[in-house]
Amino acid sequence: MQINSGLHIPAAPAPPPAPRGDGAGGPQASSFKDLLLDGLQQVNSMQQQADHAVQQLMTGADVDPAVVLTAVQKADISFRLMMQIRNKLVQAYQEVKDIRI
Repeated sequence: MQINSGLHIPAAPAPPPAPRGDGAGGPQASSFKDLLLDGLQQVNSMQQQADHAVQQLMTGADVDPAVVLTAVQKADISFRLMMQIRNKLVQAYQEVKDIRI
């Protein structure tokens, strides 16, 4: 028996390519800012998908509860990871700020 959930959950995104050590970034090189913004957009997308899945479940739509739980857990884990990255960035900024020249 197959249940049609009507909800598409994309696979985890592939990690960005490692930067080249010779300093030649080329046309495909991404800035740090672009990587952060892309990560934030992916986390936001997962949060929206989880919200949509929960809304479908609560309104009685034909959705598999396991799919909803998976979407919510993915969104939670991605948000926690984003917060840990933010915390490390703030900590690194504080350390750099405290360096005396």
